[in-house]
Amino acid sequence: MIFRRAERIDPTRTMVLRRRRRRRDGVALGVFFGLCFAVAVFAGQFTPGTWYELIEKPPWTPPVFVFGVVWTLLYALLAIAAWLVWRERGHPLRPLALGLFLLQLVFNAGWSWAFFGQQNIGLALIDLLALWLSVALTVAVFYRISTIAGSLLVPYIAWVSFALAVNLEIWRLNPTG
Repeated sequence: MIFRRAERIDPTRTMVLRRRRRRRDGVALGVFFGLCFAVAVFAGQFTPGTWYELIEKPPWTPPVFVFGVVWTLLYALLAIAAWLVWRERGHPLRPLALGLFLLQLVFNAGWSWAFFGQQNIGLALIDLLALWLSVALTVAVFYRISTIAGSLLVPYIAWVSFALAVNLEIWRLNPTG
């Protein structure tokens, strides 16, 4: 038998590569947080105001202050989940997953514009249906890549489902909206 001499591992090179990867991962995490909170800032431009106070709402509609708290947590979970998927560089579903992630962010931002900005309950409902579908697909694909990433999106799909029920009921109660 021929024995090959083990290649010597260069510890300095290994440390440099690890440092580069940590830096790249940190930048990517920052980018995902930036994307999510850019959507939050955009959506925050469209506030409930007097119109929202005057329309009929179901009794189980949460108070306005709850939305800021919930969305802050959800956007953080979204950013971390996307980052975990991004780190799976060799996974064949990664491009699809990140594309779906971006798509659902677009629908996410669109709802605030339609509902509060345009005061169009029906358009907001259509947007919310598209958001729910895109989030459901994102969750499914994220799970195939990383169960942790998929799990981090479960509160998001639950909240969007609840928001869909609230929006549907508001639309029913305000047929001219």
